[in-house]
Amino acid sequence: MTTDTENPLLLVEKPTDGIAVVRINRPEVRNALNLALRRALAATFQDLGTDPAVRCIVITGDDKAFCAGADLSEYVDASPVDILERDMGRLWDAIADCPKPVIAAVNGFALGGGCELAMHADIIVAGRSARFGQPEVLIGITPGGGATQRLTRAVGKFVAMRLMLTGEIIDAEEARSAGLVSRLVDDAAVMPEALRLAGLIAGAAPLAVRKTKELVIESMNVPLAAGLRSERSAFQLMFDTRDKTERMRAFLDRKRSPRR
Repeated sequence: MTTDTENPLLLVEKPTDGIAVVRINRPEVRNALNLALRRALAATFQDLGTDPAVRCIVITGDDKAFCAGADLSEYVDASPVDILERDMGRLWDAIADCPKPVIAAVNGFALGGGCELAMHADIIVAGRSARFGQPEVLIGITPGGGATQRLTRAVGKFVAMRLMLTGEIIDAEEARSAGLVSRLVDDAAVMPEALRLAGLIAGAAPLAVRKTKELVIESMNVPLAAGLRSERSAFQLMFDTRDKTERMRAFLDRKRSPRR
């Protein structure tokens, strides 16, 4: 996490048991990603990912921007060696490899690295003001935070090619229709909806949630037969957990209780 206590790059809140909210705090540049912010995000997600009290993480920005992309002031004069030494892959992986479910709550701009950051989440809740895009080709570079892979898997080749080859920005309604957004709500409802979903996740069986996330991510990288083998193994493993027994018994007891 950032050590600047007067102007923190990230604000971390725990509004209720099991839920952490990570808020990007660079409003003066529409929450653009500089190296310090990337490092703060990586450290924060590593900390929250190993915190047993945290069961779901919500990442958000402000009303005008989730994250408007990379801070180009750090890129315009950078050399290939400069970029290599920044080790961006490690910083992105700290978010991608987080074992806890992550919800992106998006208002305003989510462009370039900001769109890629949202795609590192497991669920995207967007307000009607949200705007998504990968405009890297317009400034002479390619996506570098996973868009060529994650966006293509999310929306398919033809929509992904259109967005990445033209740099066109789409609104939240189109993003939902394309499969990029999980839930579309009014702007004022973005955080309440993200917290509602986070509460449902936090209230579910932790190991079952963790294994389900692992299996879905694995499905994107392995053949169907291999994924199904992993699913069956995880399903069997759940039968050795206390959560399974207690929750099934509670469900059956409620079902058997006479209704009044």
